[in-house]
Amino acid sequence: MKKVITICAFLVVGLTHAQENLAQNTIKGVLMGNQAQVVQLAEAFSEEQYSWRPAEGVNSVAEALLHVAGANYYLASKMGFPPPEDVDMMGLSKIAGKDNIIAALKKSNEFVLDKITMVETGQLNEEVDFGFAKMNKMGGLLAMMEHNGEHKGQLIAYARSNGVVPPWSK
Repeated sequence: MKKVITICAFLVVGLTHAQENLAQNTIKGVLMGNQAQVVQLAEAFSEEQYSWRPAEGVNSVAEALLHVAGANYYLASKMGFPPPEDVDMMGLSKIAGKDNIIAALKKSNEFVLDKITMVETGQLNEEVDFGFAKMNKMGGLLAMMEHNGEHKGQLIAYARSNGVVPPWSK
C-alpha cells in the first residue's frame, strides 16, 4: 500500500509540474515542429540556391535562414538569456556556406528550446521591451514561435519558386 501511495504522490507532483509549465511546453512543442521543417527546407536547397532572392532588396535563402537564427538569440536575450559567448551576434550575417548556415541555425534552435522552459510560469506576465514592441514574456515566447512559423512559410515559397519540394510533402 505504501508503494501505491508513493507512486501516486510522484504522479501528482509530476502532473502538477507539467500543468504549471503548460504554456512553455506547448510553445516549445510547436516551435520544435516549425524549427524541424525550417531545417529540412534549409537542407533541401542546393548550395547554389542559397543566394537566390525573389527580388532585389529581399532576403536571399541564406539571409532568411540567418535572420531566423539571429532572431532566436535576440528574442531570448531580451527575456534575460544572453547568447552563448561563442556567438557573434553582429557576425551572424557574415556566415557563408550551406553547412555553416545550417549549423548556426541548429545551434540557435537548440538554444531557444532550452531557454523556453527556463521562463517560470510566474514570470509570464512580466513586461519586456523587445525594441519593436513591449509585451509580456508570454508574448515573447509566442513571438519566437510565430517568427519561426512566418519564415517557414517564406522558405516554402522560396522552395516552390526554385523547384524544391518541401521534404514533408513528398
